[in-house]
Amino acid sequence: MLEEAGLAAARLHTLQRLYAAFEKRDGDAMQALYAPQATFEDPVFSLHGAREIGGMWRMLCRSARKRSRDEWSLLASDLHVEGERGRAHWEVTYLYGTADRLVHNVVDAEFEFTPDGHILRHVDRFDFRAWAAQAIGWPGRLFGGLPPMRRFVRRQAADKLARFLANHL
Repeated sequence: MLEEAGLAAARLHTLQRLYAAFEKRDGDAMQALYAPQATFEDPVFSLHGAREIGGMWRMLCRSARKRSRDEWSLLASDLHVEGERGRAHWEVTYLYGTADRLVHNVVDAEFEFTPDGHILRHVDRFDFRAWAAQAIGWPGRLFGGLPPMRRFVRRQAADKLARFLANHL
């Protein structure tokens, strides 16, 4: 029982470190918390391996450091771990796109951990339509609920991440 409590505390600490690093916009520290074979999924990204996941976080953190400065905020709450699974609720405010649109995204996350406490699986869920309306403007408001818009955004994000990984290894 004590060993289980210790593992849960270590996994909770992993989540606390993940969001503390994100608040500091430190993608390298975030990447270090993922297992080499980890997966990440959200409405925009579907990633495999710590390299891709870390690349996404480094890309997003770099953009936030450059663009969002005073408009950046992150609030993580309801961090909870039970056994090999965890969850968190987080809200982030940042500037997006060339038009510097202010986005406030509300996210619920689920995690699975390796026995040594690294993140093995991370799934973020958020309202894509609400995000698209804020991030893209009127096209996002009109078409954000349609699969072609989601595919378009996913393809753009995948291309941007591939370019980032090619240039920032």
